[in-house]
Amino acid sequence: MDPKIVMTAFSMLFLAEMGDKTQLAVLTLSASSGRPGSVFIGAAAALIAVTALGAFIGAATGRFVSPVLLNRVAATSFIAIGLWMWAR
Repeated sequence: MDPKIVMTAFSMLFLAEMGDKTQLAVLTLSASSGRPGSVFIGAAAALIAVTALGAFIGAATGRFVSPVLLNRVAATSFIAIGLWMWAR
């Protein structure tokens, strides 16, 4: 395990998730249920599952597709989604 990659992944996801719809959904569910511990366990399990899925699919895809192409497709997708949301 490479500590530098671990910290990079943690930092990127931590910053990307701050204030997004997932965090707001957790905040709302926690406030409405009054059970923050249960909400935390459920949300953490969901994030672990989604992240594992992304990591394993990314590793498998990386065997067949160039990482440079994957980065370009991801960047283009983010820009396209951002422009689409801005135009709405």
